[in-house]
Amino acid sequence: MKKRFLAAVLAGTMMLSLVGCSGKSESGDNGQSSNTVKTTTLKLAFNQSENHPQYKALSEMSDALYEATNGAYEIEISPNELLGSQKDAFELVQNGTIQMAMVANSIVENVNSDFAVLGLPYAYDSTEHQKKVFTSGILDDIFASTTANKFNVLAAFTAGSRCVYTDKPITTPADLAGYKIRVMEAPTSIAMLNAMGGVATPMAQGEVYTAIQQGIINGGENNEITYADLKHYEVAPYFSYTRHLMIPDLLVINAETLSGMSEENQQILKDLCKEYTEREFELWDEQLDTAIETAKTGGATFTEVDITPFQEAVQPVINDVINKSESAKALYDEIRALAE
Repeated sequence: MKKRFLAAVLAGTMMLSLVGCSGKSESGDNGQSSNTVKTTTLKLAFNQSENHPQYKALSEMSDALYEATNGAYEIEISPNELLGSQKDAFELVQNGTIQMAMVANSIVENVNSDFAVLGLPYAYDSTEHQKKVFTSGILDDIFASTTANKFNVLAAFTAGSRCVYTDKPITTPADLAGYKIRVMEAPTSIAMLNAMGGVATPMAQGEVYTAIQQGIINGGENNEITYADLKHYEVAPYFSYTRHLMIPDLLVINAETLSGMSEENQQILKDLCKEYTEREFELWDEQLDTAIETAKTGGATFTEVDITPFQEAVQPVINDVINKSESAKALYDEIRALAE
């Protein structure tokens, strides 16, 4: 089938046309199909490029959604922060200007503090452990908890292991002393990096390259694919495997948009999200080695690190989050139990 998942080229176009139609219409309340089926276009904001594994998984999911709903729904993606930063895109979803976005877990954490548990340092022992958590169903309740905030979470996609990169190898917390490192704009991320020995500096991802280049910050922390895709190796050539975070990115949808779908199509979308959560893990693994080689060719040096001192340094951050509520502690215990 021809790809139904198209990249928007102008944010202004999105503002002028929020819902697309292709002469088709979803079945009515009586279950009878009308002669024409209206295709509803769900506009999705994405901050990475078309080469990113998450983009590829979402593209495949869009095709599957179109087919499974008999053309009633398609997804149109706007990559490369064309609709603004993740924070901006999240607000657009909440107010209904667009229907969907892929955002960092740390952004949703600002709405419901229990989401901070999903992005705690060293919460996951491995990729397989994280996959178990994302597909086991233990996150269903927290995903559905945000309806009053005008959005719902549909899925958690892996974003690999986040590590520190700067102008020198980082092998101990002492190596980060005085170093301004970009982190995501969330309290837990800020507390974590400060505990690791550096100076946490929150900013949008699109600003990182120039900020390092101009000396505003000394480096960043992210996964190998983003590091290579955004060419951060050109300005911060030392990538140190601190593996301090395996924070998910969350696929969010406007609550009114979701509730406006028929029960059948809601279930189709939810089922596809579970299926393509696993598919995105596969795509991530396939692209990881290529990203590392790209960065090495560009001059990057990758350094293995004994993570024990970093784990010990961030333990107070972990304790602070999980002791805030019984629900946070219960969720953390469920995540850790799946590591066994």
